[in-house]
Amino acid sequence: MGLVKNLSIGILGTGFMVLATAAQAKAVTLTYDRSIGEPGFGPGQLFVPQGIAVDSQGNTLIANGRGINPADGTPNYNLGNKIEKFSPSGQYIGAIGSGGTGPGQFDEPTTVDFNPVTGDLYAGDVYNNRVNQYDSQGNFIRSFANGEFTGLIPGRIFFGPSGVTFDKAGNFYIGDFNGERILKFTADGQPLGVIGGTAGTELGQFQGVAGVRISPVSGNIFVADQYNNRVQVLDPNGNPLLAFGSVGSEPGQFLQPIGIEVDEEENIYVADSINSRVQVFDKNGNFLTSFGENARDASGNPVPPPALTGPPFGNPLDLTPGRFNWTGGTSYKDGKLYVGDFFQGRVQVLNVEDRTKVPEPSSALGLALLGLGAATITLRKRGQQKPVFSLEK
Repeated sequence: MGLVKNLSIGILGTGFMVLATAAQAKAVTLTYDRSIGEPGFGPGQLFVPQGIAVDSQGNTLIANGRGINPADGTPNYNLGNKIEKFSPSGQYIGAIGSGGTGPGQFDEPTTVDFNPVTGDLYAGDVYNNRVNQYDSQGNFIRSFANGEFTGLIPGRIFFGPSGVTFDKAGNFYIGDFNGERILKFTADGQPLGVIGGTAGTELGQFQGVAGVRISPVSGNIFVADQYNNRVQVLDPNGNPLLAFGSVGSEPGQFLQPIGIEVDEEENIYVADSINSRVQVFDKNGNFLTSFGENARDASGNPVPPPALTGPPFGNPLDLTPGRFNWTGGTSYKDGKLYVGDFFQGRVQVLNVEDRTKVPEPSSALGLALLGLGAATITLRKRGQQKPVFSLEK
């Protein structure tokens, strides 16, 4: 995925509402556990962490940002452009890939995940317009989907490969952000088909395919539909089932959802980026809980995102546990939720706790497809025409 680097104002059209009922839901509590990485440009430091994956040994792999030269905006491959690797205790232990356009190199790495069948690592490579595949030891295997991702389109400055996920057979699914679609491949990169492909606000249509995750329970596909400020649920064949969410900052509402995860009980975790929080829902879209708040300055005011031409960090940083300057990439593994703290150069790790059955409301909170003519701040965290920061080295 590319960097979240621009704010603009968009007007959402009139939508409609879908309601759902169920007898029970699981209560979920999120608590802060620890942080991984720190803001900066050196080894073990992060800027605009996007994709996150956890391997079978408990190591955390984080797609790290993209540098440019300030004079002319050309790529600076010496900054970022790697997948950084941290041990289970959070110690930096190395990187996969490097900056460039050659085999196994990156020009802005984004979404990452491991194939549950083969153990191979797959990563989106925005400006090189491809997917890079590595074995479990980080050795480069191949690139595929070369040139398959939709580039810039009128009215947007973002593009490229977005959320990645796998089905139980090990087939690979990846979002094409501006293509409003999900591409499906075999584990070795052979195309199998396309889901979606139409821009709009109806069920099965998208405006910015961000996070994508397949449920380990039902095989349903969950999609963070970013500019529509909602989550869509599709069946394993890609047919739409329901959508939930609307624009706003109340429980069950979103300002640009990005990362999405589904656990073994089919609870849904959504990185609600501009609201700087994670929200949790049951499989029917009923709101369960949220965690996180905006980073704040010494006067208690929310810290804004950085300017397009400055360093990619909030000023000041607020590294208080549970405070974010926009949430982004996510990963769920063994009762832990990993959440990218975009403009604070770290990943916060949350405990997922207290799953006891509780009564469920008679109607699904926030199953509005879209708000009615609501103005919304828009952003995107996949690639962009010019990155948010520049720093020579």
